[in-house]
Amino acid sequence: MSALTQGLGPHAGFILASYGAVAAILVGLTLSIIRDHRAQKRALAALEQRGAGRRRSERDTP
Repeated sequence: MSALTQGLGPHAGFILASYGAVAAILVGLTLSIIRDHRAQKRALAALEQRGAGRRRSERDTP
């Protein structure tokens, strides 16, 4: 690890902390998107179960 920090210079701590923060933010956003997607699928399934079907597009109507 010391070879890595020496290669980054005197600001190695800041650089590594920045990369860590970006990685944590990306993981958080990804988890948030996955959680929202699952919630939307559950909401859609609940609506369809109550009889609210999906809208037909103009192409689907005979």
